[in-house]
Amino acid sequence: MDPEAARTARDSLDLVFHMSNILETGLDRHTLSILIALCEMGLNPESLAAVVKELRRESPTSSSSTEPVASPR
Repeated sequence: MDPEAARTARDSLDLVFHMSNILETGLDRHTLSILIALCEMGLNPESLAAVVKELRRESPTSSSSTEPVASPR
């Protein structure tokens, strides 16, 4: 990927992550990037949303965090 395309992709992910935070989805950047890639591959976004909701319903104790966990020093 050329540097300009990489910058555009990074900027796009930043924008999506910002919107995700405004909507309080609880999705982290990595998860969002995977979901975006799946949509780009042709998967239905509504179906992906349903899968995310179902996975959250099945394991309510393990929610995605937008903050990285600090490692002890």
